[in-house]
Amino acid sequence: MKKIILRGRKVVGGCAEGEALVTKESISGWGGVNPMTGTIIEVRHELNGQSFKDKVLVFPGAKGSSGWSGIFHSARLAGAAPKAMIFNVMTTKMALGAVVTRAPAVTDLDQDPLDVIETGDWVKVDGDNGIVEVTKRK
Repeated sequence: MKKIILRGRKVVGGCAEGEALVTKESISGWGGVNPMTGTIIEVRHELNGQSFKDKVLVFPGAKGSSGWSGIFHSARLAGAAPKAMIFNVMTTKMALGAVVTRAPAVTDLDQDPLDVIETGDWVKVDGDNGIVEVTKRK
């Protein structure tokens, strides 16, 4: 199996691994996610109907209101949060959302994760060291 190592910057420490769920679209928390199931409910989103529960969520970042962090905090309390998050665009709402989710999170990677990681790949996120190891599914 082909492995790819990406190096970036820690947002939230810890280590987790799981199947990747990838979108090239930003995610709206308030009105875009069902926090009880981790399901994307934003009507026009490419992941509409899919859940990030127990997945490594790979996405550009947050969009919408400051309620984003509250929705992801609620998802964690409901047991529906992602195992880890990898994202491109750091904003205050994204940083706070990552912290309240308490899942390892990494940003500012040396390669664009949206070009490298595909849904279904196995991904290990070492938030402490900013390292992402991708095992391609094919």
